Amino acid sequence: MSTLRYNFYKLSPQSFQKLLALSEGLNRELLGRKLVDLLLLRVSQINGCGFCIDMHYQDLLKIDVDPRHVNAVAGWREAPFFSERERAALEWAELINAIPVRDPDDAALARLQQHFSDEEISELGFVVAVIRSWNMLNVASRNPIPR
Repeated sequence: MSTLRYNFYKLSPQSFQKLLALSEGLNRELLGRKLVDLLLLRVSQINGCGFCIDMHYQDLLKIDVDPRHVNAVAGWREAPFFSERERAALEWAELINAIPVRDPDDAALARLQQHFSDEEISELGFVVAVIRSWNMLNVASRNPIPR
């Protein structure tokens, strides 16, 4: 269990509120709330943010996503619970989260374009950018999972 190093909420309230506003401004209607929450969970798993993993796991359960589906997010490639649209989005989220180590290639973009409009692809980028920011802040500050 980690101990909070510093409280970025209190120390940087203006920046915190602006990032929170960006998070709340994600177009969940365009992509679908379930898909957004799946992506938030998956990117948080990759980035090792326990605080965000816990939050987004609970968010998915609150919207009645089957717990087996939620538990399988880390193994989405093998799990039978994901649609082709979800698989394309999860692949894209993993690729762009890994920049600069990995580069989302044209083949991955082509797979994504089979299921998403340009507007939706743009929004997917903001979903990953927002959660990556939260993950970085929470991991660096060792923000603990609430009990």
